[in-house]
Amino acid sequence: MTETDALYAVSPLDGRYGSRTAPLSPYVSEAALMRARVRVEVEYLFALADVAATPLEIDADERDQLRGLYEHFAEEDARLIKTLETEGYAEFEATNHDVKAVEYFIRHRLAEDSDASAWIHFGLTSEDVNNLAHRLLVRDAVDEVLLPALYDVRDWLAEMAQNYRDLPMLARTHGQPATPTTFGKEMAVYAARLGRTTGRIRQATDELRGKLGGASGTYAAHHAAYPDVDWPAFAEEFVTDLGLEFESLTTQVNPCDDLAAVFDAFRGANDVLLDLDLDMWLYVSDRYLGQEAVEGETGSSTMPHKVNPIDFENSEGNLSKANSDLTFLADYITTSRLQRDLSDSTVKRNIGAAFAHCLIGYRKTESGLEKVVPTEAVMRDDLESTPEIIGEAVQTILRREGQEDAYEKVKAVTRGKDVTLEDFRDMFDELAVDEDVRKELHALTPTGYTGVADELVDEIE
Repeated sequence: MTETDALYAVSPLDGRYGSRTAPLSPYVSEAALMRARVRVEVEYLFALADVAATPLEIDADERDQLRGLYEHFAEEDARLIKTLETEGYAEFEATNHDVKAVEYFIRHRLAEDSDASAWIHFGLTSEDVNNLAHRLLVRDAVDEVLLPALYDVRDWLAEMAQNYRDLPMLARTHGQPATPTTFGKEMAVYAARLGRTTGRIRQATDELRGKLGGASGTYAAHHAAYPDVDWPAFAEEFVTDLGLEFESLTTQVNPCDDLAAVFDAFRGANDVLLDLDLDMWLYVSDRYLGQEAVEGETGSSTMPHKVNPIDFENSEGNLSKANSDLTFLADYITTSRLQRDLSDSTVKRNIGAAFAHCLIGYRKTESGLEKVVPTEAVMRDDLESTPEIIGEAVQTILRREGQEDAYEKVKAVTRGKDVTLEDFRDMFDELAVDEDVRKELHALTPTGYTGVADELVDEIE
């Protein structure tokens, strides 16, 4: 697509964001689905040839030729399949069926004297091919594009956690000043959460399941032709050789609970990043984080000074859209009327759009993290101007010393009041406590009250 074409794209995924979503094209485009179908059909031919009961024989040279149909699948091949589907080509009339067009494509490319032509798509229903093709593409899109992008974000978070593990920062609970933390520890929380969610994505993807049971999942056509062949065992070997787990009990369609699990796992990762995007936006708003200005970039059409957190905002929008799409997909594809209905076919064509919004979100979050720099002076000033946050430490130490009304004493001094460290120190001087305890209390400061936050950074797995 040229730059001019992109201006007229119906979707921003192929228009404005086309360069960002391009890495997914080899896995979620229509051409990619065609290539995956060719792969399934060709490998199925080889599997049939290896069944002793069939007369089909495919020698090494022909196998190389056939395997080349998907290994070297090109734009002209995709266009030919589309022509076979919509217009017809050579001796083939228009199929108006995308999988049948793939069958005719392979027949067209076979040598004239090949015995394999009659065996293409033998005993199969289109869903046998499609369910495998979709899962192979989803698996590869996750492995090659989406998980690496998530790992990049996690690496940034882990690096920031290490770099700023000692940087004290005011925490807020219910939006109000609370016990201090460190900026590094907060980033470590997100790194750990993202690590767990990517693990769930990895597990769900590894558990994708394929079927090859025919028009209603009974192997009826296969069994009618060769009743002595153990077709379920054949199907299991074929599916697992493709790198998928085997689903033995199906209707015409492969139940899509496995795909739904993948989509749900991505929603979990996206939720973590949405939480991060919101927090980073607020940190920028509070000036806890500064942003490196990009040379020549315009932050506002009317306010020249502005450097907006546009990457986090863009990520928030795309990940929210992705989650909406992923929820719809997971809910929709797990139902199919009776043996099957075709509505899932058009719905699955939108997997690429959901993944594309994910990818944009991940890259935008990463870009935002690359630009932000903690503003240590602002963080420290905020802490020092909020001395009441040491009240928790004071009442806890006094409780340790056996003072039952410790909480109430600190509450009387601090709740709803502008309090200073001097107010606390006056209180400490009046307490009936040992001098060592008094010195301990006097040593408390907002910037030093971060517990073991710096050590917790090392808990990132």
